[in-house]
Amino acid sequence: MSFKTNINNRKKNYSIGIIGGGQLALMLTEAAKNRGLEVCVQTKSSSDPAGLKAAYVIEADPLDVNGNKSLINECEKIIFENEWIKIDKLNLIDTKNIFIPSLDAIKPLVDRISQKKLIDSINIPCPKWISIKDFKILPEEEIKNWSFPLMAKSNKGGYDGKGNKKINTKEELDYFLNENDVDEWLIEEWIDFENELALVGSRDHNGEIRVFPMVETFQSNHVCDWVLSPASTDYDLNLFALNIFSSIVNQLNYVGVLGIEFFYGVNGLLINEIAPRTHNSAHFSIEACSSSQFDQYVCISSGIKPPEIKMNCEGAIMINLLGLKNNFPTSIETRIKMLSAIDGSNLHLYGKSQETPGRKMAHITFLLKGKTYLERYDESKEILTKVRDIWPSPNA
Repeated sequence: MSFKTNINNRKKNYSIGIIGGGQLALMLTEAAKNRGLEVCVQTKSSSDPAGLKAAYVIEADPLDVNGNKSLINECEKIIFENEWIKIDKLNLIDTKNIFIPSLDAIKPLVDRISQKKLIDSINIPCPKWISIKDFKILPEEEIKNWSFPLMAKSNKGGYDGKGNKKINTKEELDYFLNENDVDEWLIEEWIDFENELALVGSRDHNGEIRVFPMVETFQSNHVCDWVLSPASTDYDLNLFALNIFSSIVNQLNYVGVLGIEFFYGVNGLLINEIAPRTHNSAHFSIEACSSSQFDQYVCISSGIKPPEIKMNCEGAIMINLLGLKNNFPTSIETRIKMLSAIDGSNLHLYGKSQETPGRKMAHITFLLKGKTYLERYDESKEILTKVRDIWPSPNA
């Protein structure tokens, strides 16, 4: 296969190329179509979620460099579904600023240890942490400063509860240290938080920042179960979160969409993780906001001025629908039909051919009418009960 060397000097076939073809890429593709833009995706199979809607599919693993070159040859700008990319390989390609965000901006965010180092370097509060490699050589008196329980996290690839392990005793810790590669994990202090919050926003080429309302996320077995927007937060907390977001994206000269997960409690607001991409916690924005997180990313990537972000309702609930066991008594087709019949439902199916336990199959959003947080929370719990009666959480 040969490639032209002047790929950035000619009009290309597609405005946007996406590395990855899962549900985030699917919703990016849908947002692009709403803007009259055609998208090319690089994914393993044209039957992957985004492949079903994209104008063109390059069937290659998203980490395959030859596939990356083909995508670059076809597309004006390249965006990312997730941060699991080979930056060193992509840097070898003469891209002339084709990636959004830039590789330099995304590099500190592709693994948890480099994220932690970035957070520490700009003095943003987060849980105390240490790489397992460094932990194993601590003097005994310093090890005593780490009290149980502890949270072990994989350095790369952790999501939806994967790559997290609670360690309750020294015996569990010793076993864990012996069984795992020291370069692949870090240890965090255990945080007793009151709420888990998230903030998603965008930064465009002019440095202008736009953010969605802060949301509260509700977990089940370390996996997001549902999201309530907006969260019950005051002006000062919202301003602090905005300052954290701004500090990160400005420090990195980051262009695109970025999400931050927070713990909130007696220790104040602490960063849990940073996601350099669109994020599950802002899926509600498709129906509830003047511009969704996917629309923001598409606009920024294609040179369209992103709209200002405003809620077009009092609030919203988004519920994740994860795969159930094969012997679940109600078929997925029946569940979809029943959920669609609920008044006010906005069901987003991801087009995945096989339902397996815990796999993200869809999400459903409802707009809320309550004027206060408590009214919206009660309204959400009633809706959640209806949805879970039809489609329960496999993690409950």
